Amino acid sequence: MPRMPRLEKAEIQDRLAKTPGWSLEGDEIRRSFTLKDFASALVFVGAVGHLAEQANHHPDITINYNKVTLALTTHDSGGLTDNDFTLAARINALMP
Repeated sequence: MPRMPRLEKAEIQDRLAKTPGWSLEGDEIRRSFTLKDFASALVFVGAVGHLAEQANHHPDITINYNKVTLALTTHDSGGLTDNDFTLAARINALMP
């Protein structure tokens, strides 16, 4: 599969403005979600995992009790691509 083209800084800023809750940290975008409890966090992570498998694009996931932090980047492209923002938008849609 060919590499996705890396987004330029202006494109990243434009996409961030359209992807609520996510912030740029180095070469990745991050967002933390606070759920009701640990069980809810696990259900959320399962849903994120399902979306990630569908997209064949996998975030780094950290769970701290009811807080889930996700980080997205496209490693083989060396930075952020359309895939990162597409998956971030799909993850956002999981939350009410």
